[in-house]
Amino acid sequence: MNLDFSQIVPSIPYILQGIAVTLKIVVFAALLGFVFGVILALMKIGGMKVLTWFADAYTSVFRGTPLVLQLVLIYFGIPQLTGFEIDAFPAAVIAFGLNSAAYVSEIIRAGILAVDKGQREAALALGVPYKLMMRDIILPQALKNILPALMNELITLTKESAVVTVIGAMDVMRRAYIVGGQVYRYIEPLLIAGCIYYVLVMLLTLLGKALEGRLRKSD
Repeated sequence: MNLDFSQIVPSIPYILQGIAVTLKIVVFAALLGFVFGVILALMKIGGMKVLTWFADAYTSVFRGTPLVLQLVLIYFGIPQLTGFEIDAFPAAVIAFGLNSAAYVSEIIRAGILAVDKGQREAALALGVPYKLMMRDIILPQALKNILPALMNELITLTKESAVVTVIGAMDVMRRAYIVGGQVYRYIEPLLIAGCIYYVLVMLLTLLGKALEGRLRKSD
């Protein structure tokens, strides 16, 4: 198969250093996507047509265009439009976070609508304010139902984070490319990068199953 990892082994620690960059991007983007996703979901189920239209249009745009296009538009577009340079890390967090929010909003919306309407009617009949009802009654139940879908979105975000290499972020994939260019062998470092992403995904999968198990026991 003409594979030779002997030249790559000394560079494995260098590639592994990219895990920290990858995880930072994923964590911050996931938090941004979740918070904004909740806001968009509430807009979609609210009674204000303007907010509903905005949320639907936002979701349509970010789900209908490639993530890599959104990433490069933010990285190269913000300096062109504002005159302020933006580093690769914040550009990646913003792009991934905004993109993830579009998908998370649909997941949360579906979870909220799946909660028994009787609980909402009972809360309103008891005079519970809408914000408190959503925060303390509806959203906690919805999150239990949509946890698998949210974990799947987190896994997808982890894998898609590899595209930050196009803007020069020193993640796992970028470092694998650099090592490949140094030794003129690309398959071996890319296979190592693939193994790293696979391990990260498996760890997230196990975490998701553990959380699901705890939630079932708490019911």
